[in-house]
Amino acid sequence: MSTTLIEVRPAKAADAAAVASAHDEAWRSAYQGIIPGGELEKLINRRGPQWWDSAIRKGSRVSVLVFNDKVAGYANYGRNRARSLHFEGEIYELYLRPEFQGLGFGRRLFTSAKRDLAQSGLKSMVVWALSDNDPATEFYRALGGRMVARSSERFGPKSLDKVAFAWTHQA
Repeated sequence: MSTTLIEVRPAKAADAAAVASAHDEAWRSAYQGIIPGGELEKLINRRGPQWWDSAIRKGSRVSVLVFNDKVAGYANYGRNRARSLHFEGEIYELYLRPEFQGLGFGRRLFTSAKRDLAQSGLKSMVVWALSDNDPATEFYRALGGRMVARSSERFGPKSLDKVAFAWTHQA
């Protein structure tokens, strides 16, 4: 009988290439056909191993979900960046490689990030998702997020709607 280890842990500098690879795969899967091709390539290429190495070394909160020694996904999070929204924390990104989606790993990563934020004294949080990214909006709704704001973001010539989901942590 073999045991498969699944763990969520803080990313280390040695994880940078694996996080960049997970980012690349997840973004291509999530945004192909939503974000214009050239813009999507630019966004993915900006986040190579050196970018992640730097972010991790500078102390950005990046957690990885590791399945059998492979980084299956990641989350990065911290203080809420949108001053107009009165929530303390924010999950900036939460992504899984396509083959690890739909298995409960996203929920594990989300719960871990939410717990870490709460333990840091950030008692409420928000996450943004593109409106056209149905899997993401359904995921956050299923986790109990309530829609609290709408905005838009430009990707080259295209403007895309995005929605914010929020949670207030129970004491």
